[in-house]
Amino acid sequence: MSQTILITGASSGIGKATAKLFHEKGWNVVATMRTPEKETELTTLDNVLITRLDVLDKDSITKAVQLGIEKFSKIDVLVNNAGYGAYGPLEATPTEKIRRQFDVNVLGLLDVTKAILPHFRKNKDGIVINISSIGGKITFPLVSLYHGTKFAVEGISEALSFEMEAIGCKVKIIEPGAIKTDFVGRSLNFNNDESLTEYQGLIGKLFNVLESLITNASESSVVAQVIYEAATDGTDKLRYTAGEDAKLMMANRKELDDKTFIQSIKDQFGI
Repeated sequence: MSQTILITGASSGIGKATAKLFHEKGWNVVATMRTPEKETELTTLDNVLITRLDVLDKDSITKAVQLGIEKFSKIDVLVNNAGYGAYGPLEATPTEKIRRQFDVNVLGLLDVTKAILPHFRKNKDGIVINISSIGGKITFPLVSLYHGTKFAVEGISEALSFEMEAIGCKVKIIEPGAIKTDFVGRSLNFNNDESLTEYQGLIGKLFNVLESLITNASESSVVAQVIYEAATDGTDKLRYTAGEDAKLMMANRKELDDKTFIQSIKDQFGI
């Protein structure tokens, strides 16, 4: 019997690339997204169920999991991919946008995971793959909220691995570097107040660095391949780095003390 994967945020970028790769490998795919009626590419594929899932809507989460099980009998792997980045000075960010950043990237991930755990526990089998980021281990200026959510995903995932082992399941963390997706466009929410003049020079430097990173970024398919490895390698490995830039930065973070590494980030930004 073919295995089945459920992916959140499958309308574009890493999520869509992952759906396509697993389909090519003969898996059943539950490709979830907020607006499935807009999807045209994945709808042409056999053994792909496209359904609505908004991580802020618990009813849609429950229904998507139920539909996936009804369609394919069993879900073997969950990929928590849905998310976005809230950037900009904390002082300029409204509280409701702070809450939404954590609601989507952290609480949404937890709600989707909770919805599938009874199924995994019943089967004594299943893998939760959480899409973190190198931003869950290192930080950039003006990205405190996004980094906060990804640091949270790292801690949640590592701690959850103990519980998952008790029910015969696994947790995996994927840590991509810069990826050629529409993250800086559709998936980035930037907050600013130009009257806060002290931050404006730093903002310009942030966008210069982001532009440089995206120019040299990896394709979404690179992350999809790492997700496939995590889902199929049969190991207890917890963390997987995706992208050559990610490997380099993570190696530097491990080797350097805090002061030296933070200074390297300042040098990169010219601050």
